[in-house]
Amino acid sequence: MSDIKIKVEVCYALPNKQQIIALEVAEGTTVFDAAEQSGIVKQFPELDLATAKMGVFGKAVANPKKEVLSANDRVEIYRPLIADPKEVRKVRAAKVKAEKAADKTH
Repeated sequence: MSDIKIKVEVCYALPNKQQIIALEVAEGTTVFDAAEQSGIVKQFPELDLATAKMGVFGKAVANPKKEVLSANDRVEIYRPLIADPKEVRKVRAAKVKAEKAADKTH
């Protein structure tokens, strides 16, 4: 890593609590390393950085331990999904289809 420092932010949000932590890290720091260095786990003890999905400015990162940050990047730590979006869409589409079928019979 370099002696040059860059500014980045690390953020995580729950429905009732959000946190953005600004910090300076060495140039060459990875997404994962910045998340660790931010100390965000102290505020969200349930957060497991080793398994958490992460991204930079809304774009998911495939490997947070290898993705190197640039100055002013915002690391986002994502919560696990409660429901599979594909399943939710299927259920919604089936409901709409059933409602249309019921309307045709009246």
